[in-house]
Amino acid sequence: MATVNTLIYLIIYPGLLFLFLYSTFVEWYDRKLYARFQNRMGPTHTGKFGLLQPIADFFKLMAKEDIVPERADRKMFSALPAFGLAIVFTAMLLIPVWNYSLDRPSVISFSGDIIVVLYLLSLPTFIFFLAGWSSTNLFSIVGGARVLTMLFGYEVPLFLAVLSPAVLANSWRLAEIAAFYRQHPALIPVNLLGFVIALICVQAKLERTPFDIPHAETEIVGGTFTEYSGKKLAIFRLMMDAEMVVAAGLLATVFLGGFPGGPLLGLINFIVKTLFVIFFLALIRATTSRIRVDQVVTFSWKYLAPLAVLQLLITILVKGLIS
Repeated sequence: MATVNTLIYLIIYPGLLFLFLYSTFVEWYDRKLYARFQNRMGPTHTGKFGLLQPIADFFKLMAKEDIVPERADRKMFSALPAFGLAIVFTAMLLIPVWNYSLDRPSVISFSGDIIVVLYLLSLPTFIFFLAGWSSTNLFSIVGGARVLTMLFGYEVPLFLAVLSPAVLANSWRLAEIAAFYRQHPALIPVNLLGFVIALICVQAKLERTPFDIPHAETEIVGGTFTEYSGKKLAIFRLMMDAEMVVAAGLLATVFLGGFPGGPLLGLINFIVKTLFVIFFLALIRATTSRIRVDQVVTFSWKYLAPLAVLQLLITILVKGLIS
């Protein structure tokens, strides 16, 4: 029975099938919000309210011709999309979708799993860099270089912001952090500054406006993905949608008190809280314009990093007062 439960967890819920379906729904939700913020309709035709448009786009790309540039590193160019998708799906397995008590932990839950999730969410950046580099296209190489340059800016404040709630909860395990803030909801506002910082950093990690410099169409065509088409581009797009779900789930777990209840109630809480996070990501996307890559790094180190340190100091002070 334990083996069956594990397979269900890995493949169906909250594993591969759930993440695929929810990632496509999140893409529709993000596109719909983005359109409404700009007084447009967004997806409307495929499925009711356009709900099936992301799935239709995915399968349409899967059916398109898959071209590999003649001078590209064929093996690396072809393998990177699958590696990136596997990394993001693995990170999802560490997010506690429903309430796991200490005597009933998730299939993959251990002390320090928050560090592993942050590490796994860092790897797609290197995947994008290698994808651009292996394609040997000038625009792709420039896009890949911009991806790495941005990483040096937002990664440190993101880690500091996300780990501050863990310091207050006195745990490096996601399930325990979520349980701590469910038991002490009055402490959630303590991490409000960190939540804002983490939102901005996640926006940069996902390369969304105003941080869409690595694939700026008006400057470098499609950036990292200029040479990608067909199945590989479809997988990369799915990977980015799944990465947004994982990042939103991580922020909801550490900043919003996690997801109480059994599988059904946990699913409802997971969807509500992740959509709450994604709402703000869409709002940032709709209300800002692209900035330069040097401005990303300057903004991160001049403002985000000091504020993240301030959040950590506030957390330590509060921890000392309540202990």
